Amino acid sequence: VQLQASGGGLVQAGGSLRLSCAASGRTFSSYSMGWFRQAPGKEREFVAAIGWSGGSTYYVDSVKGRFTISRDNAKNTVYLQMDSLKPEDTAVYYCAAVSTRGYYGDLMDEYDYWGQGTLVTVSS
Repeated sequence: VQLQASGGGLVQAGGSLRLSCAASGRTFSSYSMGWFRQAPGKEREFVAAIGWSGGSTYYVDSVKGRFTISRDNAKNTVYLQMDSLKPEDTAVYYCAAVSTRGYYGDLMDEYDYWGQGTLVTVSS
């Protein structure tokens, strides 16, 4: 599966952005999906994940209550709604797909496919 992330940009602290990740292929609904991010000079970290049906989600503590992951299997797209953005959310955001059935966790090595990343910059 090929993934294409979009929706990044420059936003002021407290603002919102919605990232999208469009997937190719007809088996999108069989994959759990995740969002990761990498800030300048830091390692890539997990942000959020969602199960194949959209009924199960998982977030890193730092974004709980501010970010919402969702998916539309009819459109082969996963979203990351980011509200109350903070300067520390500045990073390149990547979407990823995992084929391991039932897995929607935070381990990067479990994810099989990655998008190219989209830059989010939050100004103070």
